[in-house]
Amino acid sequence: METLNLFQWIVISLTALSIGMSKTGVQGIMLLVVPYMAMAFGAKESTGIILPMLCMADIIAVAYYKRIADWKLVARLLPTAILGFFVAIFVDSLIPTGEFRLLMAWTLALALAVMIWSEIYGKENRWMNRLWYSAIFGLLGGFTTMIGNAAGPVMSVYLLSMRKEKMEYIGINAWFFLVVNLLKVPLQIFVWNNISWHTFTLNLTMIPVIGIGAVLGIWLIKQFPEKAFRRFIQIVTIISVILMFF
Repeated sequence: METLNLFQWIVISLTALSIGMSKTGVQGIMLLVVPYMAMAFGAKESTGIILPMLCMADIIAVAYYKRIADWKLVARLLPTAILGFFVAIFVDSLIPTGEFRLLMAWTLALALAVMIWSEIYGKENRWMNRLWYSAIFGLLGGFTTMIGNAAGPVMSVYLLSMRKEKMEYIGINAWFFLVVNLLKVPLQIFVWNNISWHTFTLNLTMIPVIGIGAVLGIWLIKQFPEKAFRRFIQIVTIISVILMFF
């Protein structure tokens, strides 16, 4: 921690604040600072710093929204999400980093197209009860979260296309990402070697900042009407996907 420069401290503090806000209400805002984490600490190294902070914020979110979730829906996503971890590890060994980021961008753009189609052509998504629909998004979620902690847009597209209400949307997100992120920890420790005691002690110093972000997120989400919340998530998701191309 003594070796961090001012830019790194500013970036990790803003990231911790954004993670807290994102997990308790202001969904997707964290992705706006992820590129700066990659600049400050390195692409793969930054994912090892971000992941424990995500787990800490997930625990706060689940504690607050513990009764507001569709567990059947979470269970439908998890099997292929875990498969997505291993697909990501395999693909990461084959594709250069720059090309992989572009692959992620097109993957998210395709998912976004599903959400837009659902918005334009009907109140109900005719695929929403199909097992393969959840399986595809579970795979995409596991794949993108393992590579760059970037599954937020995938889950936003999925839950928006399923027409979930504001509080249920947040509750499902909280439970899904708590399970997924905890399962990722051993893989990033023993396979990618980017979580160490040094990085974890840095995470511990960010707990108060994450907590402040979580409180801000809870307060802000109460100010959003249902329709405004949906539009906000759509806009942040579109911005996140566009940023992936640059």
